[in-house]
Amino acid sequence: MEFETVIGLEVHTQLMTQSKIFCGCSTTFGAPPNSHTCPVCLGMPGVLPVLNREVVSCAIKLGLATHCTINRSSRWARKNYFYPDLPKAYQISQYEAPICEHGYVEAELESGEVKRIRLTRIHMEEDAGKNIHGEGDDDHSYVDLNRAGVPLLEIVSEPDLRSAEEATAYLKRLRSIVRYLGISDGNMEEGSFRCDANVSIRPRGSATFGTRAEVKNLNSFRHVGHAIDYEVRRQARLLAQGQAVVQETRLWNPTEAKTFSMRSKEEAHDYRYFPDPDLLPLVVDEGWIERIRATLPELPAEKEQRFVRDYGLPAQDTGVLVASQALADYFEQVAGGVKEAKTAANWVLGDLLGVLNKLGTSVEESPVDAAALAALIRLIEEGTISGKIAKSVFEKMVATHQPAAEIVAAEGLVQVADPEQLRPILQQIFADNPTQLADYRAGKTKLMGFFVGQAMRVTGGKANPALVNDLLREMLGPVEE
Repeated sequence: MEFETVIGLEVHTQLMTQSKIFCGCSTTFGAPPNSHTCPVCLGMPGVLPVLNREVVSCAIKLGLATHCTINRSSRWARKNYFYPDLPKAYQISQYEAPICEHGYVEAELESGEVKRIRLTRIHMEEDAGKNIHGEGDDDHSYVDLNRAGVPLLEIVSEPDLRSAEEATAYLKRLRSIVRYLGISDGNMEEGSFRCDANVSIRPRGSATFGTRAEVKNLNSFRHVGHAIDYEVRRQARLLAQGQAVVQETRLWNPTEAKTFSMRSKEEAHDYRYFPDPDLLPLVVDEGWIERIRATLPELPAEKEQRFVRDYGLPAQDTGVLVASQALADYFEQVAGGVKEAKTAANWVLGDLLGVLNKLGTSVEESPVDAAALAALIRLIEEGTISGKIAKSVFEKMVATHQPAAEIVAAEGLVQVADPEQLRPILQQIFADNPTQLADYRAGKTKLMGFFVGQAMRVTGGKANPALVNDLLREMLGPVEE
């Protein structure tokens, strides 16, 4: 039987507020265990939560950016469950009345198709702490509550995704949005952008959903894709053997490249949701929403369209350039300083990203800034150096942080663009290669490339390639018919 995959994602993104959602404790990552805690986030008796206004602003901002309805009134709820890293034994969240509903995100697939993924809701909640098990030779477990009370937005999609590729594309676009908005760093390694994937399969053409399994806490795009693909195969194998898929929560083991059962899947009633008695309903007025709307930046989809329209770039290039606000800004600075935007894009997407990947650093920490790269490209456009020489100059710029012009001057790399300098060089090449010369004139015109290569070799790559081609055509003369 041929099956169709059905995927819905629940994404938790940690907000970049200075303090936690219901107390004044710091949210800074990497502090000593349990140093950013207080009676409120430790769940001590008699304490009361006080809502962080900035968390609400972040939620409204993301809701507007994803075309959601912003509910003027929303309500806090207690989600009751016990884990060692949840000291109150309940999590303050939103259930029946979230702040944002019914939006969508559009993501471009490798085929060029734009997929619209509907959002069920976006709601605010507090994070739990972190359990640490058996580090090194230690067989004890520990609890770090620094993360308890850190503000989260949970973004719940409709089951609109049909493959691991679609899920990954959606997550990448969603992470770009929260980063553009400046509400989250989207750092998956630190857990500030993580995903639960609800995966099921059904006979192709069926309108009835299959039994889903939830794969928890996926913290990389690669893990998301692999976990979904594994889960699809696992469920298909069970059905092919006449067995039932059990609704459960599973974890992904990247070492073994498979999911394994964690617990039976809870339903909403298992959490015994009820309105939080310590927090009033949240009322958002129209003025607050409009003030936030006025601060929204140009978002990835809009920037992508502008890059295609204004710079004439292909969609494949723009998709990579706008994935990061910093990379998009870097490209625009380079493009603003050169004649051809496509040339700027080629250097940014090829040489620059290649170096950054090799160094394991970000564009913000690039050893070659945008102005310096633009200056290098201008040397090519002005005919001062060839494209081949520019590659070696760029490598030296990365290593030394020197400007391109200084490297070119110090190493005598200026391009030879005087025909009278090149003619005797080409005459000598003809004299040194009489067989190839005779073959060319006998009709083997592909040998033009050989002569160009010899000219570049003899001049150390400094000859102007276009001029070399023009002179060769002139000096070699017509070929035999």
